[in-house]
Amino acid sequence: MKENNLPIGVFDSGLGGLTVVCELSKILPNEDIIYFGDTGRVPYGSRSKKIINKYSNQDISFLKSVGVKAVVAACGTVSSVAINSLREPKVLTGVVEPAVITASKLTKNFKIGVIGTSATIGSKTYSKYLKNANSNFVIFEKSCPLFVPLVENGLTSSKDPIVLEITRRYLIDFKNQGIDTLILGCTHYPILKNAISKIVGKDINLVDSGRETAIFVAKYLKNSKMLSNNNNGGKYSFFVSDEIESFKVEADKFLKWNAPYSLEKIDIELY
Repeated sequence: MKENNLPIGVFDSGLGGLTVVCELSKILPNEDIIYFGDTGRVPYGSRSKKIINKYSNQDISFLKSVGVKAVVAACGTVSSVAINSLREPKVLTGVVEPAVITASKLTKNFKIGVIGTSATIGSKTYSKYLKNANSNFVIFEKSCPLFVPLVENGLTSSKDPIVLEITRRYLIDFKNQGIDTLILGCTHYPILKNAISKIVGKDINLVDSGRETAIFVAKYLKNSKMLSNNNNGGKYSFFVSDEIESFKVEADKFLKWNAPYSLEKIDIELY
């Protein structure tokens, strides 16, 4: 098979990276995608840098073993903590750079908020990228460790009082700080977009790191002449490191489409 017809590889610590897969399927409908969700070791956000590096390299090794033309780290934690340590040419991008590019264009008052896992916020990676883009940016960061378990347990409605109360506790300060742009620095967070908007206000730009990453990947593949020649629609293969049935139940919340996909459990410790 020609390299440009190989699949795009996408990985995440669990389910959040499916938001990137969903966006890729809209923008690049003829691309095959192989997704690995490390559901047996989720979350990465509370792990040490050493462990995050180890897990990331295993995830990449698996995707390389099944044959992909590019790898996307669809995980905010990996993108913030480990992306520069992977030293792997197939790793095309994480989710930080695409989100920062968009936020830099959207902000009018130069006040930008960032939310993510504890590891993501602790790394200060978004702040570094944003300051490199414009030293005049004022950045406010907040870790939201309960957002991932909320999403993965199906608690996402903007009408749910539990969801709203947790969201309010995390984000109410952003209203007082006068930000006009908020980066959702974890690929789980777009599922909570309605609740987040309800708390911070509809006048604040929400930057969906999953969508921006998909746009970034599409531009890169096009400019590099690596787009698939297939015109019959992409195929989707999903792999997980824990139980298949629980993944099936939750995946539809992220994918929001009815395209068929294969699903298989693997032993990630072999890679």
